[in-house]
Amino acid sequence: MSVVRTGEIRTGPIAHPPRLMLRSLRPLARAYTRRRYDVAVHHADRVPTSGPVIMAANHVGWLDGPMVTIHAPRPVHALTKQEMFVGRLDAFLRRAGQISVDRFNPDPRAMKTCLRVLQEGGVIGIFPEGSRGAGELELFKGGAAYLALVSGAPVVPVILVGTREPGQDSHSRPPKGSAPVEVVFGEPWQVEAQAWPRTKQDVLEASASLRSHMLQTLAEAKELTGRTLPGPLPAGDSERDVAARQATT
Repeated sequence: MSVVRTGEIRTGPIAHPPRLMLRSLRPLARAYTRRRYDVAVHHADRVPTSGPVIMAANHVGWLDGPMVTIHAPRPVHALTKQEMFVGRLDAFLRRAGQISVDRFNPDPRAMKTCLRVLQEGGVIGIFPEGSRGAGELELFKGGAAYLALVSGAPVVPVILVGTREPGQDSHSRPPKGSAPVEVVFGEPWQVEAQAWPRTKQDVLEASASLRSHMLQTLAEAKELTGRTLPGPLPAGDSERDVAARQATT
């Protein structure tokens, strides 16, 4: 396999995630979710119809990942926490083109896989908050900005509303017939691709700019839908709390 370069990053012998099942299952999955929920997709026309794209979404509950991959106008290879790649779900997620990522430690392979997708004109999905929570973008990691700096790909914000009800835990799903599940796409944000070396300060500055843009999109989504997010997770349910406890034991 040839070595792929994105900017000055060598992806080496990293294969593009599978695409066939991702594309073929989307119509069926879209029909299923629309039977269960009143799904409203806003401003899908803001997503570029071709070329590399990074979709950066807020994260309030379990349903967020499926809603992005199913209802985005283009197939999405989403970064998915490695803890989900177990048993039969492991094979399904890999065949569906999703990318395993270690959220608590540097994961060069996940980043190189994302760059492979972007190099070939595909779409990556990422949750900058790193884990499920209030979805207000208070915590904002630098992965999306880093990928944008390396590739020059536009970042399209995605705001998810209604994927978790207030007071419910991170694994809950809204009951059938509940309020609409809404997916709001924001205006693309873009930064010029930057050659090596990309410093920590470069990533911090780009990430701060992207977060500001996403906060604006979040405010617009709340005004558009007339709704608010579900608030914090119940006490002790935060995955960051779990990680912190594990680090001290």
